[in-house]
Amino acid sequence: MLPPLLIQSLQGIKGFHAAAFEAVHQSGEQVTSIRLNPAKPLTVDRLSFTERPFPLKTQNSKLKTKEIAWCPHGHYLAERPSFTLDPVFHAGAYYVQEASSMFLWHMLEQTIGNNTKGLKVLDLCAAPGGKSTLLASYFKDGLVISNEVIKARASVLVENITKWGSGNVVVTNNDPSHFKALENFFDVIVVDAPCSGSGLFRKDAQAIEEWSENNVRLCSQRQERIIADILPSLKENGILIYSTCSYSKAEDEDILDTLIDNQLLKPVPIPLQNEWGIVETLSDKHVANGYRFYPYLTKGEGFFIAAFIKTNGGQSGYYSEQKLGGLSKTEQQTINEFIHLGTDFSYFKQGDAIKAIETQWFASLQMLAKHLYIKKAGIELGTIKGKDVIPHHELALSYLPLDCFNKMDLDEEQALQYLRRQDFFVESTKGWNLVTHCGLPLGWAKVLPNRLNNYYPQAWRILKS
Repeated sequence: MLPPLLIQSLQGIKGFHAAAFEAVHQSGEQVTSIRLNPAKPLTVDRLSFTERPFPLKTQNSKLKTKEIAWCPHGHYLAERPSFTLDPVFHAGAYYVQEASSMFLWHMLEQTIGNNTKGLKVLDLCAAPGGKSTLLASYFKDGLVISNEVIKARASVLVENITKWGSGNVVVTNNDPSHFKALENFFDVIVVDAPCSGSGLFRKDAQAIEEWSENNVRLCSQRQERIIADILPSLKENGILIYSTCSYSKAEDEDILDTLIDNQLLKPVPIPLQNEWGIVETLSDKHVANGYRFYPYLTKGEGFFIAAFIKTNGGQSGYYSEQKLGGLSKTEQQTINEFIHLGTDFSYFKQGDAIKAIETQWFASLQMLAKHLYIKKAGIELGTIKGKDVIPHHELALSYLPLDCFNKMDLDEEQALQYLRRQDFFVESTKGWNLVTHCGLPLGWAKVLPNRLNNYYPQAWRILKS
């Protein structure tokens, strides 16, 4: 049963209809959507789930798809397949993301446009990684800092960013207050704030049990603190995007008014198509534009989002750098023989791990390393053992050119054996092989005279039979 106090609190908010709201939550309908990775196109014209084919362009598919209007890479699925048993899911060919939250792509088109080169973007509350992977695709020639304050969730974020393959994402594990040290550093900040979660009632029955007016108040206070902590790090004319998965006005429109009270932010109206069913609302005090998603009007879950431009501030200042460990001449030579990336990339070490990041972002990474705890940066290439390099899983899933490696392409059954870390054998060239399925890399295997060593990460293996 939906909380009566929630229904009562929503009366009078634009777009809210109590009967329709209760009916859609009682219907049992579940919406499944995915967002494709444009940097990992399939060599076959389909994503193959274990149970059913998923041809994107075939009309007679048992599992038909429909494009999501506000995100060019988003697709609705007619039903939910077993993503866990789809090898190309583990290869990072797509991300299972709620359709309403993909509206972020449209907001970026309307506020940033196509001029993304050299921009620095922060996804402040990033786990599990849906918005960060979207940002990595949108700002493919920018730098994305993907932050998560909770340590366990940060590890999940690292896994999903690794599978997506982007080398332009730095994953950090910090409190929002730590970003004050990076004054006027970011061009775009996305705050998908922790909230009371009423927008997820259809998907998460526990969210209904945990909802309370007191929790709404606590979330609202936390949201205000988060924005206050992070705002100094946004440049003048930078874009702040605020969102929640809550219907509560105290976490949505009221927060917009609080943001404008500091006289640093100006709301940005976003054009909509009527057929999308998205409701534009206005805050009480400053008439700030916000956008509500109701599941009886749009095909997706409850969501709220708004955009601002920062009207006062400065440009990035000078920041002292933390010197990241460099490579010795011998290490540099060994890595160049293993994979040659040219002068567009800079190499550095963290412990024994050798990593690479585009040279244009190396100075920014050094600045970040001085103030933040970095969980992942660039692409980990591997570790040097004697004269050999043990390749890292990040390298296999990355966008880096891997044509220099031998490849072992597996069918679906073999790919699942590999992802479960089960024993199997495929005839292939001796030594390190890049394991692929449908042309997409899954990881590494080493072929020895009498066996094959499976190097898929133990912690990521499929446990489902």
